[in-house]
Amino acid sequence: MTGITMKMDTELLPKDGLILCAVSGGADSMYLLCCLREMGFPVAAAHFNHGLRGEESDRDEAFVRSFCGENDIPFLSEKGDVPAFAAREKLGREEAARALRYAFLERAADALGAAVIATAHTADDNAETMLLHLARGSGLKGLGGIPPVRGRIVRPMLGVTAREVRDWLDRRGIPHVEDSSNRSDDYARNRVRHEAVPALETVNPAFVLAAGRTAALLRADEAFLRDLAETFLREHADESGVDAGALLAQPWPVASRAVRLLAGWDLSAEHVGAILKIAGDGGQTDVPGMRVAKAGDRLLFGVRRAPVLPERTVTVPGETAVPEAGVTVRAVKFTACTEVVHKSYNIFFFQCENICGSITVAGRKPGDAMRPAGRGCTKTLKQLFAEAGIPPWERDAVPVLRDGAGVLAVMGLGQAERAAARPGDREIIKIEFIRP
Repeated sequence: MTGITMKMDTELLPKDGLILCAVSGGADSMYLLCCLREMGFPVAAAHFNHGLRGEESDRDEAFVRSFCGENDIPFLSEKGDVPAFAAREKLGREEAARALRYAFLERAADALGAAVIATAHTADDNAETMLLHLARGSGLKGLGGIPPVRGRIVRPMLGVTAREVRDWLDRRGIPHVEDSSNRSDDYARNRVRHEAVPALETVNPAFVLAAGRTAALLRADEAFLRDLAETFLREHADESGVDAGALLAQPWPVASRAVRLLAGWDLSAEHVGAILKIAGDGGQTDVPGMRVAKAGDRLLFGVRRAPVLPERTVTVPGETAVPEAGVTVRAVKFTACTEVVHKSYNIFFFQCENICGSITVAGRKPGDAMRPAGRGCTKTLKQLFAEAGIPPWERDAVPVLRDGAGVLAVMGLGQAERAAARPGDREIIKIEFIRP
């Protein structure tokens, strides 16, 4: 096909089926649309109007609509309210615009029955992305630049430079629009484009393409290490978590990727380090989106913190609901104690004269301790929880009975010796924890 650039990566494109091109109206996207069409691929165009540049945004949409109409190219467009979406979702403006744009492209592809969505990212875009990630301290994944494929989104122009794009459009007389925001240095990418890239091109005039080759090598390294991490997880992880010892035995490049895969998204090196620390030392740590905790020899991801139990006065006699723990406290008075139950630790008998003030039910508090009946020693609640194997993240949901002198009993763990009723005692309160 004489005159057609061969730097377009057609291996990313389907042999059959419609290609939906994301077309802003700028030079790069017009090249994508027109070059693929000239090469014989069936194409359609989708344009998302971000509405961020007022009349200029509407001009761009009108330009693409008109061009597609004149050239019999299927066309879909949509206009979004980026500021409102950003405020609602607590996102930066660029992040919000990207989220809305890609969501529209997916809907447009579904509506038109497109096999893939092609975007017009160039070798220049890839080099700029690498530099931005380098400046922010990224690892291999970020330094690998823009991925050529993500789901059904393909980027066949990563080997084409911006200069080649403009030369190609000029030779064919294909029009395009200019985005005025590209001239502003208010955006980090524009500063990299206007200052960093030209400086690096004084070292190597082909810097953009050299950066692309480096990115491809780094993506291959990243894919290899990720495969090692996935293999490790298949052997040592299940729905109950991952073997903490086996994880620690892995080299950092494998262990860190395994942690990120378990978390479900990219975590910072600091967060990965915190997780690997508790894999060895025990405990728990909070990272974006979840809590990670060690239980036994397993590292658990996505642990939910138990709800805090507010303090409630126990009605005697009567029932007191503790919905956060899923129980009801039922209290009954007796004139004499005929039985003492310590086995289930869900039923307790207290001698009224040894109760100081009113009885309350709540969650644990710092410094809580009691002398469990029949144990002959004083224990902190932390020790009792640990002995019972109750994970730290579940302890806040365990109901604790108190009076004015301190802990009376802990559901499932025992009761304090000081108020425990004995057979023959008179004026007894029976307290029972009932689950629906």
